[in-house]
Amino acid sequence: MNNNIETDVVGGPVRHVPVMLNEVLSCLQPASGKLNGLNIVDGTFGAGGYSSAIVGSGANVLAIDRDPNAIRDGASLVAELAGKLSLVQGKFGSLDVLAQNNSFIEVDGVVLDIGVSSMQLDEAERGFSFQKDGPLDMRMGQSGVSAADVVNTMQQQDLTRVIGILGEERKASAVSRAIVREREKISFSTTLQLASLIEKTLGRRATDRIHPATRTFQALRIFVNQELEQLGKALFAAERLLKAGGRLVVVTFHSLEDRLVKLFFKDRCGAQEGSRHLPLVKHKDATFVIRGKGLLKASKEEAEINPRARSAKLRWGERNDNPPAKMDMSIFGLPNLVSLNALPVKGE
Repeated sequence: MNNNIETDVVGGPVRHVPVMLNEVLSCLQPASGKLNGLNIVDGTFGAGGYSSAIVGSGANVLAIDRDPNAIRDGASLVAELAGKLSLVQGKFGSLDVLAQNNSFIEVDGVVLDIGVSSMQLDEAERGFSFQKDGPLDMRMGQSGVSAADVVNTMQQQDLTRVIGILGEERKASAVSRAIVREREKISFSTTLQLASLIEKTLGRRATDRIHPATRTFQALRIFVNQELEQLGKALFAAERLLKAGGRLVVVTFHSLEDRLVKLFFKDRCGAQEGSRHLPLVKHKDATFVIRGKGLLKASKEEAEINPRARSAKLRWGERNDNPPAKMDMSIFGLPNLVSLNALPVKGE
């Protein structure tokens, strides 16, 4: 995460407030300015903040979340909104398939709020936060390789790359070395066990704005949940699903996520390869257009009220009538890290 990280974003609980809600609703609106009767996919349901507001604006919503707890807790909202909201479990990287499987075909908008949800941070037993002690888990879908599996089994050089690249931790080598040395004595099982080791390894000054373990926890969470790969797949899925005039709206909270969204829209808005010194190499037919400001940030007033909004960025585009281009994950330049599937699973 970038230098704008705040402890209460990753290290502790935040309030259940949807970030940049007014901007999201505005960007989803078509030229008519109304959402009445439109079909919107909320790929990251969480506590239902976006979904509830979108339904309240007159739209029908299909919401998706990979977390079984979010599906369970959202059942009451589904019942309350009486046929205007449907909620399905799955990864948003497959949002087009999930929508079509649920007869949600003519889609006018897709909204994504990327990253860990406030509910996941609040629940110590999920292991996303080191504010309270809990099992070192971090699995959004509650299955597969856990963060404990990663720190207890991954080779040191691979662990260094995960922490350095996904956590943007400058002292990744020192952290991975300390982890490997410690796990030879005792396996990691709790969040505070890992956070305490990192604090001891890196030190902590009274003036530090964030806990020294913040970046390592971010890296483990992104790796365990394959968040960057899922985001890339979700962007292409939205391109396939949206009808002409449909809007794709994405809210991100750190530079790694925002970079992917920026690269996607650059590629899908008819990017040309080459330079003023060389002939045009390739021209791509645009599948999206940007109308007005393609990048928005939370207002100062919102950032003061909701700490999570301080680093939020919103990018959006409108689908045109060209057919979807070929899915090409190489445009994102994702790091070549060890495969998650190569690690043993002990966390289930």
